[in-house]
Amino acid sequence: MKKILISGGEGKFAQTILKNNKKYKIFTPNKKKMNILNLNSILNYIKKTKVNYLIHSAALTSPMEQHKKKIIKSINTNIIGTANIVNACYLSKIKLIYISTNFVYPGTKGNYKEEDSLLPVNAYGWSKLGGECAVRLYNKSLILRICMINDKYPHKKAYENYITSFLNKTDAAKIVLKIIDKIGIYNIGGKVQSAYKYAKKNNERIKKTFINKKKILEIGRNTSINTNKLKKLNINNE
Repeated sequence: MKKILISGGEGKFAQTILKNNKKYKIFTPNKKKMNILNLNSILNYIKKTKVNYLIHSAALTSPMEQHKKKIIKSINTNIIGTANIVNACYLSKIKLIYISTNFVYPGTKGNYKEEDSLLPVNAYGWSKLGGECAVRLYNKSLILRICMINDKYPHKKAYENYITSFLNKTDAAKIVLKIIDKIGIYNIGGKVQSAYKYAKKNNERIKKTFINKKKILEIGRNTSINTNKLKKLNINNE
């Protein structure tokens, strides 16, 4: 049985992957057991567990506004921490899967393909793109730009005029496990639609609201992604 190490092991996505796994032996260490800001800590844990893959899901994420205020923490966690992970995977000769985001795209026209130009819509997107830069230098890597949200829609309101490609974390986790041996970059997301339309299916009581100019500057207007490359893998038929 092959082994997977997931950084950010106590996080929601790492636990969702663990819950949906039926094929691999998975390790989900906390910060005390493996500190991504310490290269030796990562190397020692990899050596101890003898893993074949490392899914790097440890990150400073929401609320996204904090990346403007907690600049050092954002850089340390999402950029320097990721660089340490890349170095550790390179030195250990294991496969790296990097959990990135659709916020690395401009967030204006939507339907972004993997080869489209990148211009992060916010500080969070920049921090994740910084991590991508390190990952791209390692040829045994897979970058997954995921547009996901909690299985239960977390807000009481949703934007009618904000277009996205939300996919719940359970479905995203299942896809990650199915394409773990791929190389390169893949978009992972759901149907292109308004946040409200997505949320309405999740919660009939959701209230409609509209995105304003200030919020557009924070999260974009249309952050939807094109998943045709992923669909060509026919993973649902495996």
